[in-house]
Amino acid sequence: MRIQVNVNGEPREADVEPRLLLVHFVRDTLGLTGTHWGCDTSNCGACTVHLDGEPVKSCTVLAVRANGHDVTTIEGVSSGADLSLLQQGFREEHGLQCGFCTPGMIMTATALLERTPRPSEDEIREAISGNLCRCTGYQYIIKSIEWAAKHNAPTRVEVMP
Repeated sequence: MRIQVNVNGEPREADVEPRLLLVHFVRDTLGLTGTHWGCDTSNCGACTVHLDGEPVKSCTVLAVRANGHDVTTIEGVSSGADLSLLQQGFREEHGLQCGFCTPGMIMTATALLERTPRPSEDEIREAISGNLCRCTGYQYIIKSIEWAAKHNAPTRVEVMP
């Protein structure tokens, strides 16, 4: 089946088998290996990408489901060598150990901060509860997300005439 997907702002087209998972399309077909494949059962969240702006576990989404839609991977959250605010937060607050869960954590936290620019610790914990890290106790991951929220530019305020 021929699909057309806008990946990280770039139109991409490919022939895929109807049963191909989005994680394999992103990694194997497109060569975007920042999205990790961890469990294939949607338990770990390492494969989290955004589909039309919403975080999804790409190991449970068929690539054909993305046909005609926007997909953002970890490669699409920063511009060139510039780190995103969350990536900076993970560096500043030591939010990664082995790094395997980090792309999924960042994709999930990016969606959280877009919805809730100043989340509480409980909101952060709830948001990342579907992403497993086997190396840490999550404290530094939470601190990394809090750092990004603290350093996030204030949202634009509409002025009433």
